[in-house]
Amino acid sequence: MTQLEAKEIIRQEKLKRYNWFDEQLQRENEVGIRVDGDQWVVYVTDERASVVTGSIAKFTNESDALDNLIKRLRTEKILF
Repeated sequence: MTQLEAKEIIRQEKLKRYNWFDEQLQRENEVGIRVDGDQWVVYVTDERASVVTGSIAKFTNESDALDNLIKRLRTEKILF
């Protein structure tokens, strides 16, 4: 998956509560994606906007990270 494809899914499915490559400060109960060195990191924040330690997933390629981000956003949509 590319960034363009991921953004289109987010738009079409009206997915919310995400932080796209640190566009803003972390907020509570969101899914985020960022680049850390040569890895892509997907994470979830809690009600205090802190990263939930067990939620951190690291990927060696962007496509897999974006797939994971979309999967988590779809889950968040069901929960909230």
